[in-house]
Amino acid sequence: MFRTRSPQRPVLLSPGAPPVFPDPRRGDDEGLVAIGGDLSTERLMAAYAAGIFPWYNEGFPVLWWSPNPRAVLPAEELHVSRSLQRRLARRDFALTWDLAFAEVIAACGEGRKGGTWILPEMRVAYQRLHHAGFAHSVEVWQQNRLVGGLYGVQSGGLFAAESMFHRETDASKIAVVAASRSLRRAGIELFDVQFATPHLRSLGVRELARDDYLARVAQASRRSIDLSRLQLSVD
Repeated sequence: MFRTRSPQRPVLLSPGAPPVFPDPRRGDDEGLVAIGGDLSTERLMAAYAAGIFPWYNEGFPVLWWSPNPRAVLPAEELHVSRSLQRRLARRDFALTWDLAFAEVIAACGEGRKGGTWILPEMRVAYQRLHHAGFAHSVEVWQQNRLVGGLYGVQSGGLFAAESMFHRETDASKIAVVAASRSLRRAGIELFDVQFATPHLRSLGVRELARDDYLARVAQASRRSIDLSRLQLSVD
């Protein structure tokens, strides 16, 4: 549900207020649409269904964003380099789904220059989403050691990838390939990655105008897809 506000003016949200957001199409290209509120499961899921996500640093209130443009990874445009294809063919790793969510989100927040937005309260909130069946993780293992992975939030046919990590070369790329191909087979039609970094562009990520992205989110979020028994594969 949207409330219409003047362009470029983020709305102040009160903790515990109904999970209603301003129309993100009325924001500027930077995409800050709201400030404050809380990280309740209801508010987070309302945000993702509206094409909005939280992103802020320690000492700030919760900031809610819907930037223009938005980065997505179409499964049919996934690019696997020759070197990565050789690594996938070696099969010297194991993949799991939702086996170590807490460990993955913790690892995604480690060792980032300038600090991390994956603050303790964010970790708690997304673990609640995980227990409720809305947040999921991909794990990449070598010799029973967690070496890479990613986590994200599902809203119907949307999967919003939040962050990834690697402790061994190519481990995060393996997680992206497995997630992209496996989620598509399960019926996910929109794989969101928020921002198009050089690393993600090398995998085929491209940008959509915000209006186009929001239209696709509205369509995808209406679908009903069960990912509880997803089988991961890089094929």
